[in-house]
Order: sequence, then structure tokens, then C-alpha cells
Amino acid sequence: MSTLTLTLNGRPCTGDATPRTSLADFLRETELLTGTHVGCEHGVCGACTVVMDGQPVRACITLAHSCSGRDVRSIEGLATDDVMAQLRAAFTAEHALQCGYCTPGMLVTARDIVTRLPDADSERVRLELAGNLCRCTGYGGIVRAIMRVLETRRGVQAAIPPRLPAATFARRKRDEGVIPMTAPMAEGATGGNTPNRMRQVLRIGVPASAVWDAVRDPELVVGCVPGARLLSREGNQLRGEMTASLGPIQASFQGEATVRYATDAMRGALTCQGRDQASGTRLSGQADFTVVPDGNEASRVEIDMHYALRGPLAQLGRGPVVQVFANEIARTVGLNLQARLRNEEAPPPPARLGAGRLLLTIIWRALRRLVSWGHDT
Repeated sequence: MSTLTLTLNGRPCTGDATPRTSLADFLRETELLTGTHVGCEHGVCGACTVVMDGQPVRACITLAHSCSGRDVRSIEGLATDDVMAQLRAAFTAEHALQCGYCTPGMLVTARDIVTRLPDADSERVRLELAGNLCRCTGYGGIVRAIMRVLETRRGVQAAIPPRLPAATFARRKRDEGVIPMTAPMAEGATGGNTPNRMRQVLRIGVPASAVWDAVRDPELVVGCVPGARLLSREGNQLRGEMTASLGPIQASFQGEATVRYATDAMRGALTCQGRDQASGTRLSGQADFTVVPDGNEASRVEIDMHYALRGPLAQLGRGPVVQVFANEIARTVGLNLQARLRNEEAPPPPARLGAGRLLLTIIWRALRRLVSWGHDT
């Protein structure tokens, strides 16, 4: 045990904790501030969200000793906060809670949205909430509550999205005959999980023939993807590593991929599997990609992929977050590849995304490998 000193809910606080004690356990067990709830203990569900130095953090994966000298506020320390008071009233009015377990963390995140993004619309609010799981409400009431506060603070009548109508049901005649199935993934690609699907297009201001040659040159293209590293290649078999971080979560995936090409059609296919050693999360995926001419001096890389996540980080694989991150990855890879093919200086790497969302970089490791781990067979 050793002593730490911090400012907790506006007052000096000194306490004892082991080096491995989390901030969540320190708040609950030592300071008896049980408003901070603990759910997943992996930084995934958001129930333990608190404020440190003005920023929301996951208390379950923040070590207590790392908070020495910092200003920490739990949900109890925001009891007299004006924005929090508005949010509590709006949550009540919009029925934004049921069991209440996620509510403290949800309110802390909602306060961050209101203060940091005063012009946010309902779509952006939903995106920002991606790091906070609610198993009861379906998020409709939560979004309406946050929008109510945002519009009130903007001084206009609340433009709150309308409630969805109640569902209606009708009898359905049983289908006869065989139900058509989509084309199956390669054997073992998803490990039995239902695959997700995604499509991305990389637009590159370089002729298609040059892009096709680059896609088959892993040493050239891997440098276009920040955090990616090609470990080895042998024939069609590739091994690589991808390290990424979003918010407080970091993951480093190592895996294997098999890639094949149809040069005449400028098409290829990739199947990959990988694992994050720290969390044990596994990723499997399959992707088809095509280089398409887009005029005489430009081209597109069209990518269709299926992927599945299994393990602690699988809850992070939710659609809006994945799409935002995927768009940023596709844009960065396209710009860097274009710069290299034109012998230009590559643009600086993008700042890490800060939309309170989780780590779904993992999913896009398959996409990055698809562009950066190619080689000619």
C-alpha cells in the first residue's frame, strides 16, 4: 500500500491504495462513492465514467495512483452542477433510464457532450454515446434528453426527434420452398459468428495500373497505414501486426492473412484472422477488393468485407463507430498511397478520434491488410 493525494469532488483527498488498485475501486471501497458503477471492468461499457481534469475517463481501467495531483469528479461531485441539473430533469422527462445501472456514467458522458459540442445534432449525439452501453432503453429517451438540454441552452425551442410509433404486427404466411442464401464466407473466416458487412471506397488520383501495382507491393503500401507492420511473407501467406488506440483503450493485434489476385481483372481477395494478446479478443474477416479506373488519371479501390469479433472488445464493434473510424482510415490510406505514388510528401497522420467511442480499430485491421499486405502471385 502507498499513499496518493488528489482533488476529489472539489476537496483535497488522501488515501492508501495498492499499485494495481483501479480508480473505480478507490472511489467505491475507500471513499464510499458508490455512484460510480462497475460493469465490464474492461473499459467497454462506460458505467464507471468519471471526470478527470475536465475529461471523461473510464475509472475501471484507470489506476488510482495515476490520479495523484489530478482533479477527479464522480457523479456525486456533479450534484450541484448546472448542466447536470438540466440533464437530470431531462432524463426524467424523457424516460431516459430504466434499471439505472448505466445512468451515472451516461450522465457524465451526456454532460461532456453538452459542454463540448453545443451544436451537436441527434446523429452526433448517438455517435458520442457509442462508448456507453444501455441494455434497457434503446437510447431513444437518452438522445431526446440530451437534445432537449442542448436546444434549451441554445435558447430555442427543443427540436427533439419524435418518438418512434408503437410497433404493429400482422400474421405472415409461412414461406414455402428454399430460402435463398447469400454467398458463404470462406471456411473458418468467422469462427461461427454472424459476420458484419461493410463497404469502403478509396479514391486515389493516380492511374489504375499504378495503383494495382502498389496494392501488390506490401513494402510500399504498409507505410501508408499508421500503426501497421508487416512481419513476414511467404507466398500467399502474410503475417502482420496492427497497433491502435481510441480514448483510454489500446490494442495490438497480430495475425495471419491469405491473399489472392486476379491480375487481368485487377481484383483480389483476402482472408485474415488475428488476436489481441492483452484482451484475448479475436478478429476474423474476408474482403474482396477491386481497382477501378476513374478517368485517365485517377482510380478507386472498392472494398467489400465481412468481419466478426469475439471476446471482450466485441461490444465495441457497433455500426456508427466502425463507420466513422473506417472512413478516416480509408481517407488516410488513400492520401498516403497517392502521395507515395506521386513521390510527394505524405500528409501528417491524423489525430486520434475523440468521439467518446470505443476501439473498433480492430475490425479495420482486415481492411488495412487488404490494401497493404498484397503481393503478386
